[in-house]
Amino acid sequence: MKLLQVDTVAQAREKLKKAIQGLEVKVQELPVEDALGKVMAEDVHAEEDVPGFDRSTVDGYAVRSADTSGASENLPTILQVTGEVEMGCAPTHGIGPGECMYIPTGGMLPPGADAVVMVEYCELFSDMEIAVYASVPSGGNIVYRGDDLHSGRVALAKGTVLRPQEIGLLAALGKQRVQVVKPWEITIISTGDELIPPGGEMNPGKVRDINTYALQAVAKKTGLEVCGCHVLKDERDLLKETIWEAMRESDIVAVSGGSSKGRKDETASVIGELADGELLTQGLALKPGKPTILGYDASTETILLGLPGHPSAAMIVFQLLIGWLWEDRSGQKKSWPIPAELTVNIPAAPGRAVCQTVQLVRDEDGRRKAVPVFGRSGLISILTKADGYIMIPENQEGLKKGETVDVFLI
Repeated sequence: MKLLQVDTVAQAREKLKKAIQGLEVKVQELPVEDALGKVMAEDVHAEEDVPGFDRSTVDGYAVRSADTSGASENLPTILQVTGEVEMGCAPTHGIGPGECMYIPTGGMLPPGADAVVMVEYCELFSDMEIAVYASVPSGGNIVYRGDDLHSGRVALAKGTVLRPQEIGLLAALGKQRVQVVKPWEITIISTGDELIPPGGEMNPGKVRDINTYALQAVAKKTGLEVCGCHVLKDERDLLKETIWEAMRESDIVAVSGGSSKGRKDETASVIGELADGELLTQGLALKPGKPTILGYDASTETILLGLPGHPSAAMIVFQLLIGWLWEDRSGQKKSWPIPAELTVNIPAAPGRAVCQTVQLVRDEDGRRKAVPVFGRSGLISILTKADGYIMIPENQEGLKKGETVDVFLI
């Protein structure tokens, strides 16, 4: 098995997509308050108008707009106050010509009123009379019934990722539970005799385990559920046993480290044995990310992923492959890149695509610029300084300063 037999990112994606095309997209029902970050599995229709009544958007007085015509500081309009709208209650009566009612923000508009004058433009002469110092047009400072959503309309489309604002909308629709795409479960395995935990004692030749924590975070950010993490020595039998156990409870098993051509690097052969005896991808035509392994086991319906040991490369490859696949399978809207002007020349890598991390900044004229963050793939600080990445295709010579490039956010 030779790592020189590599796939492009597009080829690796298509192989993954084809391998799981027969799998059912699983759905689960969750309380709305637990659905943040989940993906809608169906369209949600409004079953009632939102808002359900005409309401004020300000504190003020509900009026007939015609009564305020021509009102000014020098020539105010005098109106009779006939009562007050209480929050959460329907008005007890309407208003007629020359009348008004005090109304709080969100209060229900009384019959006969077609506008609200802000309290700042009114002066109370007595409990029964105010002076209005500004005119207001019909519909001024009012939200009408159904302005937000009309009953029967699609309020949230299938494939929508639920952010706080969508959770709020579901509450406004009276939804207590929602159908979402069941997240894939992932087990993360980091390998290496040199790894010690963040709180462990440093000795010569040892390095702190970054990938376990970084990959957990990127998996959760993607929308997956982490069901287990393991840090292993470079022992083939131990690796094989751990992956096999993880395959029984996970949709994805991701192994970082052990995928290059060192003497102890056994990830490729282990994945090859466990993935029905065949690998999908034995390397990526990508810099960084060449030592990437992909396999799929149909019997357990598990994706097997061997990631580079370098943290930044592992995180980028995870996003390019698993992040992309989850977005596609769950029906999410595609993530669009942000255009920016490149600040320096970037060379290509012969025969490989280049994934270059960048910072997004504004110049003095307000133009968006992409500033490359250079450094070796083993440096985690590269990603902490970057806002996103740009891709140079494998058949392109490079990018020139001043070119407009597409920046994919990390």
